Amino acid sequence: METINCPKCKNENINKSGFVKGRQRFLCKDCNYFFSVMKEGKNIDNYYVIKALQLYIEGVSLREIERLIGVSHVSVMNWVKKFNLKAPENNDYHPTYKVMRHDELISYMSNRENTKNTGMIITELGDKYMLIKWERLKGKK
Repeated sequence: METINCPKCKNENINKSGFVKGRQRFLCKDCNYFFSVMKEGKNIDNYYVIKALQLYIEGVSLREIERLIGVSHVSVMNWVKKFNLKAPENNDYHPTYKVMRHDELISYMSNRENTKNTGMIITELGDKYMLIKWERLKGKK
């Protein structure tokens, strides 16, 4: 038989406490939390959580992250709150990004004009690569 843990405090010290809408209700004896069935929810692979948070820290907007990774912007916002992350406050630039296959990335990087006076980060994104690029503003050093 599967042991049931309290979703709030994770303890096994629970009692059955009636039914709600046809579902068994439980009471945790340690934290006095009432709950019914254990929700598994939609588990998202940690790979995508980490990629989403990396992109957020690099200044990519929540909606852009949603389009790139395919995870709701609300989920990304909840992860940002959960891990208490702050995006850098720099209004002098906005990063641009490109998603490319391996051969496209090599071709792009071999052209010196694409890499001149820029800062870049390349990160894996599934079977492709994402290049995040910042260009130096003219007149600033």
